[in-house]
Amino acid sequence: VGLLSHRIGRDELKPGDHIYSWRNSYLFAHHGIYIGDENVIHFTRGAGQEIGTGTPLDQFIFSSSSSRPSSDSPCPRCGDRSRADGVISSCLDCFLYGGNLYIFQYGVSPAFFIAKARGGTCTLAESDPPDVVIHRATYLLENGFGGYNLFKNNCEDFSIYCKTGLLVFTTMSVGRSGQASTILAALATVFSSPLRFLSTGPAGLAAVGCGVYCVSRYVSDIGVRRDVMRIPVENLVARSES
Repeated sequence: VGLLSHRIGRDELKPGDHIYSWRNSYLFAHHGIYIGDENVIHFTRGAGQEIGTGTPLDQFIFSSSSSRPSSDSPCPRCGDRSRADGVISSCLDCFLYGGNLYIFQYGVSPAFFIAKARGGTCTLAESDPPDVVIHRATYLLENGFGGYNLFKNNCEDFSIYCKTGLLVFTTMSVGRSGQASTILAALATVFSSPLRFLSTGPAGLAAVGCGVYCVSRYVSDIGVRRDVMRIPVENLVARSES
């Protein structure tokens, strides 16, 4: 595991790890919590599609797969989970869906975080102990994690909550997901084009754009945001049911 890649081998996995696997030629990644014995608890939209924006983007984003496609032979361990949704448990093979295994890193330095140009791979926030992480994941497996939303409540949000217990309490901002923050940071860079008048030439423009992108990603990270609070998983479920 390093700056260029967070890829790991199966023999390196430990219960309580936050893992992910890229989908659709690295367009998006699917995240989950490894609980041991080749099992992963993860949050999915269902039928292998992590969508839910309510926009045409739903037609293009296929980031997760709850199991093998229904056209394939059902997994001998998990059965046919192609229509499963919400918080589910599946074997590691079904979670990876033929992709490689990566580990999400916690407690990284600001310099390391900014150097990772692609979001959804690390955070400045510290992880809780593995037993606490597994408790949250298994509790949510039994009680649910609310409705799926690409920008506010997706598989990465689920995994980060399991690892940290932190929730965003404002309703107008993006959730905990680094992937969603990256998208918004890219948009902020595009819409910051008036700043080009502050630069001199292409090099200056590139520097301004890079700065806007990095700052936008950094201030959206769960480890530095102020609009977050730690909520016990039992209270989270009770609140969603009320």
